[in-house]
Amino acid sequence: MGEPLGLLQVTVIRGKKLVIRDFKSSDPYVIVKLGNESAKTKVINNCLNPVWDEELSFTLKDPAAVLALEVFDKDRFKSDDKMGHATLSLQPLISVARLRHVVRVSSGETTLRKVLPDSDNCVSRESTISCIDGEVVQSVWLKLCAVESGEIELKIKLIDPPGTKV
Repeated sequence: MGEPLGLLQVTVIRGKKLVIRDFKSSDPYVIVKLGNESAKTKVINNCLNPVWDEELSFTLKDPAAVLALEVFDKDRFKSDDKMGHATLSLQPLISVARLRHVVRVSSGETTLRKVLPDSDNCVSRESTISCIDGEVVQSVWLKLCAVESGEIELKIKLIDPPGTKV
């Protein structure tokens, strides 16, 4: 867990069918955590299908890392309401990054792995991990846990640390 494995760029694209936590709607925002780092999106007012399209960056140090996210409803006069949470193992993304170096994929777009929904993950539909012009990218929908409904769409990009040869 010493040397950084790379920079992890997490784009929180949008939410879908989020739960109502206020009278008729919610004011959602997302907190994304990786290890001891965390970052927060902006609040989208009165929306159950918000579009954030915000990029958050983290330093990836642990090959067994898990990305965690929590969705909250912003409240003015009381504590923010929970709207669900989800996790995503980054191990498939990291193994594809290593594989990319072995097979020397550096240009164009090549799908190198698929992650399927199962009882051990929060993936809500098939997710692909691709090498796009030398960068490892995963597009994924995560089903929120501990709530009636809700999904969050992410795009995750793993960028090699400076000085790494492709």
